[in-house]
Amino acid sequence: MPELPEVETIVRGLKKRVKGMTFLDVWTDSPKLFKKVSFRELRKKIKGKKIENVRRRGKNIIFDLTGGYALLVHQKITGHLLLGKWKKQGRVWVSKTKGALQSDPMNQFLRAIFFLDGKLDMALSDLRKFAKIELWKREELEGILKGFGPEPMTLSLGEFKKLFSGKKGKIKQILMDQSFIAGIGNIYASEILWEARISPLREAGKIKEEELKRIYLAVKKTLKKAIKLQGDSFSDFRKVSGEKGRYQDFAKVYQKEGEKCPACRGRIKRIKQGGRSSFFCPSCQK
Repeated sequence: MPELPEVETIVRGLKKRVKGMTFLDVWTDSPKLFKKVSFRELRKKIKGKKIENVRRRGKNIIFDLTGGYALLVHQKITGHLLLGKWKKQGRVWVSKTKGALQSDPMNQFLRAIFFLDGKLDMALSDLRKFAKIELWKREELEGILKGFGPEPMTLSLGEFKKLFSGKKGKIKQILMDQSFIAGIGNIYASEILWEARISPLREAGKIKEEELKRIYLAVKKTLKKAIKLQGDSFSDFRKVSGEKGRYQDFAKVYQKEGEKCPACRGRIKRIKQGGRSSFFCPSCQK
């Protein structure tokens, strides 16, 4: 699932190229992706709306539109937004843009296309059809977004420590709780805890102040590096160009079960926590 670095990569790519453009029409073969209002209603309301801004909140992509509206896209497990031009050949939409949009199979599962008034259109490719698209009145959406935890890249150390006051549960699962901190998921929780040398099995309430500082610094370092590398494409994620990010080439423990730890040369272990895989080095992460 795209996490903070992947979503931030998409938002930056979109903002540079579609801000100021106007929606002309929308196509879909998957009306169930549209959750807040029906596809028919969204299509009617979005026509003629101009994109004033593109931003991120947690793992959500938000387009601020004229008329007080906001379009929210959550890419979920296998979804990613693409920019290009497509033409219909029979029942299939084919990219007119050469490169990864044509050649990478992960960019071929088009579920929705937003037609814009410029030289680009925006498409959602989603193998498993888990993504969601919602049209909100902006004021109403802002109330919903307040339920998310703070953004990790803007937290001070003092604010970070306060979040853990009286907190119970395993540290990795807490880091992945979107009401606690927004944007961190399975990939980066594993990577952060390796960087901080903290076991994912540690109880949050028993983590010392000096260890919390290490986790805080690891959050900043890991997410910053992942954003610079434009996300992790170990699986389905692609940039708006259809190309892969590069973080998977630099990951320390995620999807490295049985491989040597980069720090101590011990073996990376995989365990299940809350139905998700956690990757860690038992020697380094006590």
